[in-house]
Amino acid sequence: MPATLSFSLKQARRLALAAQGFHGRQPPAVKAQHLNRLIERLGLLQIDSVNAVVRSHYLPLFSRLGSYSADLLDQAAWSSGRRRTLFEYWGHEASLLPLSMYPLMGWRMQRARRGEDIYQQLARFGREQQDTIRRVLASVQEQGALGAGSLSTRQEKAGPWWDWSAEKQALEWLFAAGEVTVAGRRGFERLYDLPERVIPGSVLQQPLPDEAEAQRGLLLHAAQALGVATEKDLRDYFRLNPADARPRLAELVEAGQLLSCAVEGWRQTAYCLPEPRIPRKVGAAALLSPFDSLIWERSRTERLFGFRYRLEIYTPQHKRVYGYYVLPFLHDERIAARVDLRAERALGQLAVHAVHEEESGLDEAGMQALALNLKALAGWLGLERVQLNCRRESAGRLRQALSVLDGG
Repeated sequence: MPATLSFSLKQARRLALAAQGFHGRQPPAVKAQHLNRLIERLGLLQIDSVNAVVRSHYLPLFSRLGSYSADLLDQAAWSSGRRRTLFEYWGHEASLLPLSMYPLMGWRMQRARRGEDIYQQLARFGREQQDTIRRVLASVQEQGALGAGSLSTRQEKAGPWWDWSAEKQALEWLFAAGEVTVAGRRGFERLYDLPERVIPGSVLQQPLPDEAEAQRGLLLHAAQALGVATEKDLRDYFRLNPADARPRLAELVEAGQLLSCAVEGWRQTAYCLPEPRIPRKVGAAALLSPFDSLIWERSRTERLFGFRYRLEIYTPQHKRVYGYYVLPFLHDERIAARVDLRAERALGQLAVHAVHEEESGLDEAGMQALALNLKALAGWLGLERVQLNCRRESAGRLRQALSVLDGG
C-alpha cells in the first residue's frame, strides 16, 4: 500500500519527541496528575533492578518533568486506595502500566495460563508443577501479600538468574497468568497478592476485549507514544509477536485509525495517527535512562538520531567502549553525548566517569545544558555535588560550565 504521508527525518524526530512527552515545558511543582498524565501518554514505564544512578522506572519521569518526589511514583504503583493508578505486568519487559490498560492485558494472561507467550522454563513449570502452584496460591489467599522468600522451602543458597525456588517460579507463573498481582515491594522484592485485593473492582469488572481488539488497542497506544513508527517499532512497544501485530495493523490502516507514511532515509513503511501535529521545534535537554521508551528499541534510535547505543553493564570491563552505566544526553532534537554516571551515595556525590560527545559535539549552550541537568539530577537524588572523575577535553568544558553554575 503506498504511503499517504511523508516526513523528513527532522519532522519524524519532532513527532517522536513530542509524542514521548519532550516538549521543554516542566511544571513548577510536579503533582500526581502530572505524573499520571505522562504515564498515560507513554503507556508504561519499564522496570529494571540496576541502581547505579537510580532504578530505571524513576528516571524517565525526571527526564520529562524535572525534579519530582519519587513518593508520587511509589504511591501510584504500590499504595492502596485512590492514589494507586498503576499496576505491574509484562508490558515491555517488566513494566508499570496505567490501570486503564489492565483489560488490554487479559488476553496475555489467558495465553500465559495455557503456557503460551511466556518463558519456556515457566511454561514447563506450569505444566509439571500444578500442585506447587495450588499450594502457593492457597498461601497467598490465606496470608495476603507475600514475597517469594517467605514461602521458599529450599535449603541451598540461590544461584544466578533463573535459579529460582519452586515457590518463586509458582508465583511468577501465577503473576503471568493474572492469578496474582504485585501489591507492593519490599526493597526490590515483589510482594504478591490476589488481584481483587489490589486492583480496583471498577477495573476488574470491565469486560475483557477479545484478543484482536486488545492487540489493536495496544498498537494504537504504541502509535500515540511513538509519534511515527514502523511495524516493528509498534509491536515492540508492548512486545507483540509478528503473527498478532501484522493483521491487527492492517485492520487499523483499513479502518483509517492509522495512516501509512514514509520517513526520509527509512526503508520500511512507517505509521502514524491521523492528523499528526509536528512541532516547529523541540527544545528539550535530558539525560535518558538506558530503558527509556524513547530509545529502548536500538534500531529505531539509530534511524531517528543516527545514534548507536548498547548498554555495556554485562560487557567485561576491558571490552567496554563507553562505560558501565552510560546515559545518553538529549539536546535540541539530537542525542549529542553519552555520560557514564554513578550515584555514590556514601560520598554524597554524582560521579561523572566519562563524557563522550557525538561527532557533531556539544556547543557552549549544549554543555551548559548538560551541566544544568547533572546538577539537577544530583539535587533530585539528594546528593551534594557533581564530581568529575574524567580527563577528556569535554570534561574540562563541563567543569567550567559547572563552575559557572556554582558561581565560580
